[in-house]
Amino acid sequence: MAGFEKRAKRYPTDLTDEEWRFIAPFLPSVLSRGRKPKTGLREVLDALRYLARTGGGWRMLPNDFPPWQTVYWWFRRFVRRLLFSTIHDVALMLDRERESREKSPTAAIVDSQSIRAPTAEKRGFDAGKKMLGRKRHTAVDTDGRLLMVKLTTSDISDSAGAQHIVAAIRKRWPWLKHLFADGAYDRTRLMDAAVYRDFVLEIVRRTDKESGFKVLPRRWAVERTFGWLTRWKRLVRGYEQRLDVSQVMIHIALGSIMLRRIAHP
Repeated sequence: MAGFEKRAKRYPTDLTDEEWRFIAPFLPSVLSRGRKPKTGLREVLDALRYLARTGGGWRMLPNDFPPWQTVYWWFRRFVRRLLFSTIHDVALMLDRERESREKSPTAAIVDSQSIRAPTAEKRGFDAGKKMLGRKRHTAVDTDGRLLMVKLTTSDISDSAGAQHIVAAIRKRWPWLKHLFADGAYDRTRLMDAAVYRDFVLEIVRRTDKESGFKVLPRRWAVERTFGWLTRWKRLVRGYEQRLDVSQVMIHIALGSIMLRRIAHP
């Protein structure tokens, strides 16, 4: 960590030089003709990471960053280019390779997280959690790295949300074969969908009647992922009105974690 703070940073969320060298090739190139942009893309990315980490609003960006209108304009352009999900997935594969794992995982853990969404355009009521908001249906590898996330209203059941994961995840991770889940996913339609797409769905159940949290084999890793998410204040609740924006914020947060791992092992 001796050289970690070599570059003078305004905020802890700012990109380091090593992280910037990794991200720069993914960014759109500057056109040789026409007016050159006045705002550096590194400044824009620093602002977006600051927003996700601190939970502030667009109009509350400190004056150290470019104007919020400029940051938001670039944000929408990056979203159209799938920039943040691409950076996250590439960093994820490099992090797996760094730990002597295959780049593409063969097993995943499926689970969901309900969160309150006070300003969402669409919300639902989760009767089990007694919560009005959204639900994050996620699939992570056996170390907790995010493989796919699907956001819905909270009234969508876990098994119904997992069907979207099962239908789409192999397009991104073609070698995935084995899925682990808890008893809420032991439903006929989900089982049929998994078998149809050649998945092995294993239900990990509790073996005792005691109440409270228990560490279960394979199942604990996804809880750690939820812990990573809630360290980023913009993800503690569903502050975004739109589902796609909320999903991008998840990729910004977890992509930053993956990026810091490989840039500063």
